[in-house]
Amino acid sequence: MTTTLIRNADLAIAWDAAAKEHVYLSDADVAFRDGVLTFVGRGYDGAADAVIDGKGLMIMPGLVNIHSHPSSEPMNKGFTDEVGTPGLYNSSLYEYLPIFRADADAVPSCVRVAMSELLLSGVTTVADLSMAHPGWLDLLAEAGMRVCIAPMFRSARWFTKNGHVVEYEWDEKAGEKAMAEALTLIERAEQHECGRLFGMVVPAQIDTCSETLLRESRQEAKARGVSWQIHAAQSVVEFHEITRRHGYTPIGWLDSMGLLSERAIIGHGIFLDDHPSTPWHTRTDLNRLAETGTTVAHCPTVFARRGIALKDIGRYRRAGVNLGLGTDTYPHNMLDEMRLAAYIARTQATDPRTLTSADLFHAATIGGAVALGRDDIGRLAAGCRADFSLVDVTHPRMRPARDPLRSLIYAAGDDALKAVYVDGRKVVENGEVLTMDYRAAAAHLHEAQKRIEGQVPQRDWAHRSAEQIAPTTFRWA
Repeated sequence: MTTTLIRNADLAIAWDAAAKEHVYLSDADVAFRDGVLTFVGRGYDGAADAVIDGKGLMIMPGLVNIHSHPSSEPMNKGFTDEVGTPGLYNSSLYEYLPIFRADADAVPSCVRVAMSELLLSGVTTVADLSMAHPGWLDLLAEAGMRVCIAPMFRSARWFTKNGHVVEYEWDEKAGEKAMAEALTLIERAEQHECGRLFGMVVPAQIDTCSETLLRESRQEAKARGVSWQIHAAQSVVEFHEITRRHGYTPIGWLDSMGLLSERAIIGHGIFLDDHPSTPWHTRTDLNRLAETGTTVAHCPTVFARRGIALKDIGRYRRAGVNLGLGTDTYPHNMLDEMRLAAYIARTQATDPRTLTSADLFHAATIGGAVALGRDDIGRLAAGCRADFSLVDVTHPRMRPARDPLRSLIYAAGDDALKAVYVDGRKVVENGEVLTMDYRAAAAHLHEAQKRIEGQVPQRDWAHRSAEQIAPTTFRWA
């Protein structure tokens, strides 16, 4: 066993267990051994086999991303930046995402690109919500990250034939079979030799899953001691569909079945019964989330592109809702997502005080860890996993650095990240991912997208070309 010591760092964002909050700790020493933090404080006087000079560095706990789609979203760059179906309240879910999907050859490159971007922005733990694909577990292990594998399953597929009506094609037996396969995959993940994979049960969307599948999946999650996540309250179309079917809002229906709890995560949770776009005769959704301890996975970028916003994350936090952050879409940059989350919250609330940077960082670390049932990640404390980033506080974009975290989030971004460690192993150094070939994956994805673009007319209900659906910024002369 070897001990590595980071000595006399300018500061660390350390965890104060008594106060249950992050604090700035100056002149910090951090030691780790066998993937575990053994010391976080000042004046370390133990043995060390390797010493890293902490001068000019801030040690930051690894960020926790609880909602991401690495196997598909990188393909959408350039396609879905500015599309939203007018007849479906500007959502892009039903008309466009199915026609721009990656094929089997492109999926590994999608994953490598997404995981590289996440690592470069300081993410050390990510929940990968994907449909199962060949070689998935080994690919995630290759990334060197801590990954919550979350294979999605459902009872129905959605589609539109006209751009203003969403239809559902149901096959409940297929949904049950897919859930069984997902549970087997979770078991395999938890036994993987890398030791960094764990699982989560994920019925894909509230409107594509039968009541039976929802109840059974929640029971399986409880029996296995893992978290449970579902996309819900993510579109106006879905809100109206659930109220039509059941007479409840999406959050209300889940609560009526007893599915909300401290280990339940709502992907997005935007359209509550008091949202201006979905006013309902009740005003109970926010309290239901808070009282049950349910987490909301907040991913602002993917919705901001459509002119859609949660109203607002600060209000949710004050109500007592546990909040975590996710990237969902490209770019898979958690620091960018944090910055946008803050700005959207403040513009929606018309109040710069609705969300503090401390609230934001808590959601990106502790909130996510709580949602995943982990008390050993998202914080710098002895006994936790050695998952952290080294931030160059002397970087010009960090200066002046009166408040280093704010300088990182609102100014420097990932430019200031010098290194990232997962389980005490360095996985990023000086802007380069050490576990995967990011550049090769991006180049392969570039070529794959040309192939996918040619298939768009066959997948689109109106047989339009990609250029007709998503014209390029300028005409190619």
